Amino acid sequence: MKVLILAAGYATRLYPLTLDTPKPLLDVGGKLMIDHILDRINVIDEFIDDVYVVTNEKFFGQFKEWAEKSVFDVTIVNDGTKTNEDRLGAIGDIDFVIKEKGIDDDLMVIAGDNLFEFDLKSFYDYFWEIERSVVGIYDLKDKSKLANKYGVVELNEEGRIIGFEEKPAEPKTSLTSTACYIFSKEDVARLENCIAENEIPDNLGDFIRWLSEKGEVYGFVFSEDWFDIGDKDELERVRGLMDKSPNKRDL
Repeated sequence: MKVLILAAGYATRLYPLTLDTPKPLLDVGGKLMIDHILDRINVIDEFIDDVYVVTNEKFFGQFKEWAEKSVFDVTIVNDGTKTNEDRLGAIGDIDFVIKEKGIDDDLMVIAGDNLFEFDLKSFYDYFWEIERSVVGIYDLKDKSKLANKYGVVELNEEGRIIGFEEKPAEPKTSLTSTACYIFSKEDVARLENCIAENEIPDNLGDFIRWLSEKGEVYGFVFSEDWFDIGDKDELERVRGLMDKSPNKRDL
């Protein structure tokens, strides 16, 4: 299996913090966001062949410098974009790396600002058990917290995704899609078809919805903490949680 960390965005909602520093290289609790994620990935290291981090031309040098000093073995991929206006988007970046690196394998995809405490080994084991693409799901318990903010997921009794709406005004459930996925080798090969049919190579939720309509995609619901660092308020909130923790929570 291959792993891809998405880090090619420009995080304009965090300006001026991210004008000259990519969001995944911001510090949270004494550790960079991307290092928190790689700590989680390291739990399943024996099952992984390659870890890729896709970024843009603007921040490529910073990621290369970080990678050279990192204890993790990662490959930095430059998508060639220079501004928020010409970004490829999540789907575009995944497609770019698949073609650039000739990926023909199962693929775990995690957003570079996605901090979570659930066990990736359990997530990985579930993927192998059902042999279908899987989305990490978090239950916010309160549907009002989802409105206009997250991708909302509907699951049937078997855990199969039967509905997916991106930032709906009136959420049908309290289940949100986290930016953590494992796509089967077969579904990785279908990404190009999704792009061709929809012509929207941006939000990854579009691919999840497309896959769920064409075949079977499942949700892995977890209860451990999850943080989507989308803006300054959330960044400061999570930093505050970390500062108050006597054991410096390992997110």
